[in-house]
Amino acid sequence: MRIATWNVNSIRARVARTVEFAVREDVDVLLMQEIKCKPEQFPYAPFEDAGYTVEAHGLNQWNGVAIASRAPIENLQIGFPGMPGFAKGHDGPDAPQEARAIGATVDGVELWSLYIPNGRSLDDPHYTYKLAWLEALRGYTADTLRANPDLALALTGDFNIAPTDADNGDPTVVDGVSTHVSPPEREAFRALLDAGLADTVRPLVPSGFTYWDYKQLRFPRNEGMRIDFVLGSHAFADAVAAAAIHRDERKGEIPSDHVPVSVDLDLAGPDDDDRPMIW
Repeated sequence: MRIATWNVNSIRARVARTVEFAVREDVDVLLMQEIKCKPEQFPYAPFEDAGYTVEAHGLNQWNGVAIASRAPIENLQIGFPGMPGFAKGHDGPDAPQEARAIGATVDGVELWSLYIPNGRSLDDPHYTYKLAWLEALRGYTADTLRANPDLALALTGDFNIAPTDADNGDPTVVDGVSTHVSPPEREAFRALLDAGLADTVRPLVPSGFTYWDYKQLRFPRNEGMRIDFVLGSHAFADAVAAAAIHRDERKGEIPSDHVPVSVDLDLAGPDDDDRPMIW
């Protein structure tokens, strides 16, 4: 099974590129972020023509997440338990939730498409919201894996965090000044790993960024950031046989500022190689 995650930065503007990538790269499940549309506005037809079923979650022209799969999508979840909400000037536990998380089970694997809040600036309420959102995600992950330690679970998407200095090549993103690289954000990312997840891409792809700002020639200068991830439980990570950062998708006409990240899973059971051959 090939799984890819991609912040498409408006699916209606980039549907042709998105479907072409999925077909060309033989992607079985594509997890999308920042679709920027409501479900009734999603361009389903090109995906369906290519053999995909789509589940989308969006509330307005901002944010939004979706799953496109060749295999049946089961156990659909919109948001995760404890996920906080946000609205400017709205404090308290009843703040409205944004369209930032959609999960489902495909071929026995629990997959999440996540668009973690940006944070905006270190003194912005959105930064506090981002940390609370990440803590709620950590709690969901820990509870889920505690209840089912052998679950194949993957949290994928745009995390809006560069967890190490090697993941930040943008000279304007500076510790102490910018979001994405602050110690609390990086600690929140490590807490997800401590909850039972592993970065499944970096061990197989030792370098490369996943995001380049549109401004200041960031892409030609390769002044990017690695902020898109596939974090997997041990059962998921143990099945990852290959991974890729699809850098060339940042080229060409109307590209997203992010590129897809993919992993290949070897889901063969332990006894599959012992089955008799049938001629």
